[in-house]
Parts: sequence; structure tokens; C-alpha cells
Amino acid sequence: MSAQGTPSAASKPTGTPKGAWTITFLLFLFMLVNFADKIVVGLAGVPIMADLKLTPEQFGLLGSSFFFLFSISAIVVGFIVNKVPTRWVLLALAVVWALAQFPMVGTVSFTTLLICRIVLGAGEGPAFSVAAHAIYKWFPDEKRTLPTAILSQGSAFGVIIAVPALNWIIVNHSWHYAFGALGVIGLIWVCAWLALAKEGPLEDTQTLAATETKIAYIQLLTSRTFLGCVAATFGAYWALSLGLTWFTPFIIKGLGFSQSQAGWISTLPWIFGATIVILTGWISQLMMVRGSTTRVARGVLGSVPLVVGGLILASMPHVQGAGLQLALLVVGTGLCGAIYVVCPPMLGEFTPTSQRGAILAIYGALYTLSGIIAPAVMGTVIQHAGSMLDGYMTGFTINAAIMVGSGLLGLLLLWPNTERARLTGGAPQAGALKSAVSPT
Repeated sequence: MSAQGTPSAASKPTGTPKGAWTITFLLFLFMLVNFADKIVVGLAGVPIMADLKLTPEQFGLLGSSFFFLFSISAIVVGFIVNKVPTRWVLLALAVVWALAQFPMVGTVSFTTLLICRIVLGAGEGPAFSVAAHAIYKWFPDEKRTLPTAILSQGSAFGVIIAVPALNWIIVNHSWHYAFGALGVIGLIWVCAWLALAKEGPLEDTQTLAATETKIAYIQLLTSRTFLGCVAATFGAYWALSLGLTWFTPFIIKGLGFSQSQAGWISTLPWIFGATIVILTGWISQLMMVRGSTTRVARGVLGSVPLVVGGLILASMPHVQGAGLQLALLVVGTGLCGAIYVVCPPMLGEFTPTSQRGAILAIYGALYTLSGIIAPAVMGTVIQHAGSMLDGYMTGFTINAAIMVGSGLLGLLLLWPNTERARLTGGAPQAGALKSAVSPT
């Protein structure tokens, strides 16, 4: 039996089918739109708070509201994609994203904005896990790390490309029109996906469901590698959700930059994070080519940057100068990106293919719970601090402690190369996996 748990996997070609990189590019754009949708509230945070007369606690609630249904929808849709082609599921999600933006074009209340963000979060909750599941139908296991890295890059480029453009709209027109522009872009992607998308040929989920050996979900969900992935990515997503909601308000209200300056500065963490993600994907694949186990090439490689990033972030309140504080924030949080590249392939190593969509979705649903907590915690800390800057620094110190703890848990728990053998009582698969690896 293969590392993916499909009885016929050994007889399948390990080459990359024609069209795989086209689908990867479309899903890269899918994640680009996804994160542009996420970032707009944080980018427009100062004018939104001014127009709607929101307190920091209320704005923190607005940031958290995006994640209220995020996890629930991720789990539900994760089980759906075990049976329904990912092509149609991804299409439906993108339509929801686009439609959820248009109510903000006109005059809105805090309640309307809150409801639309909840609906948008429900549509975006399953996005990454479904997209990863779709890509894995186009690439064999040993070639999945790099496409996963490219998929993850959609989030960085969604911010790098969208932030200056959206900020220009906010400064020269209104934050309302920034939401409308995202709705139009979402519909354009829907048209492109309808025209070009198709299901990957390497895996037929329905056929595999009838033939492959299953592992009980309780075993998969309580496996040490699954728990390690959730714990490690929870800390990384705490930093990401703070960046989506509070980074731009911090550099305007905390560090004294203007809204115009903030549009460019807000791209810095994502540019650095994009570099980390691409490097992680490339280094991981290279390590596997050279014979490293996935424990090292994925588990250790993803966890160590979390610990280092947390320690860097922890030093932020103890230095002087806006430039140095900004640099520490960018580097400390940017290192988190490594974990997003390695966890989905690690889970795919030991999860049967017909169960992978659900497992990836549940993984995503659990680690994104930090998105509910982190923005609200930061808002509460800021509101009750002696000064706004002190509040931000306390919030970032909390973030640092969570990152270090989650990285250490990752180092302790991530053992994907022996996980399937432990779950099934069979022989370890690490040697077979390593021998199958070839450069992309």
C-alpha cells in the first residue's frame, strides 16, 4: 500500500499530467482573491472606525466575525468534497465571496457590515483545504510540496497586489468602493474557472472510496501528526489574523504613518512571507530528493521558523524606533508562512485519499479558530491599556508566546513518515516514499 493508502497507487504514473500547472495557477488566483477579500477590512480599518464610530473592541469583534462560521463551513464542505467534484465546490465558494461584497458599496450600518463578513467567512472557510485537495488530484505525493507553496502564495500576492490598489480606492474615493471592486474581481475569476477548470485525473475519489482501506476518523483526528499540524498552524494563524485586522491600524495609530503610506507598508509582511513560503517549498522538496525523511523535510522545517519568529516578535516591545519595530514585526510574523506549506502534504501522507478532503477541512477548521480569538483579544487589550501603543505591544507579546508554544508542539508531534504504519500496524513507509521522490 502506498503512502496515500490507495491499493492501486503503485501502478499509477508519478508524472505530472498535462494541465496541472494551469489548474495550479487558477487556484493561485483563487487564493489571491480570497486574501484580498480578507485584508480589506483591516486596510480600511481607520476610516471604517471613524465613519461608523466604532471602539477598538467593536472593530476587534468585526475582525473576529469573519471566522464565526469559518470553521463550521470548512468541516461541512470538507465532507462534501469527498463525494462532489472540487470543480463545482470551488465555483460555488467564489460566487458567495463576490456576492457578499456588493452590499458594502452603499451606506451600511455596523450590523450590515458584520453580517456580510460572517457570510464571507462562511464562504471562505473551506477555500484552502478544498483547493489543496483539488491540486492533489493533479500531483503525486512526492511532488506536492511545491504546488502547495504556490497555492499558499496566492494569499501573499493577494495582499501585495491588492493592497496598493485597494488603498488607492480608499484614499481617492471611498472604502465602500473597495468592497465593490473585490466583488467584480471575484466574478471575473468565476468566469475564468468555468471556462478552464476540470477535475484532476490522478485520483477518482468515488472509486477510491469503494476500494481503498479506510482508517477510522477518530484515529486520524487523534494522531500525533494531525494534532501537531493543528497546534503549529494555530499559532501561525493567530499572527496572520492579527495582520489581516490590526496591522494597518497599528502602523497608522501606533507608529504614526498616514493612510497613503500604510497602503505600501502593509505589503511588507506579505512580501517577506511570500519569500519564506517559496523557499520552504523548494528546500523541502530538495531535502526529500536527497533522502531526508518527511519528519525532517516537512515537520522540522515547518516548526523551527515558528519558534524563531516568536522570539523575534517578543523582542519588539524592548526596542526603540518605528522602523526597527516594524522590521521585527515583519520578520517575526513572516516566518510563520513555512508551516502552511508543509502541513497539508504531511496529512496527505497517511490519510486515505477518499478521506483527505474531510481531514484537510477539519484541520483548517480547527487552526482557524485562532482567527476568532486573536482580533478580539487585541481589541480588548488595546481598549484597556494605558496607551494605544502599549496595548499593541502587549497584544504582540501574547502573539509571540503563542507562536513559540505552537512551534515547540510541532517539533514534538510531527512524525508523518511513520504515522501511517502506526495507524495501521503495518511496516513504515518512509523508505518507499523517499525512493519515489524525483525533482520537479
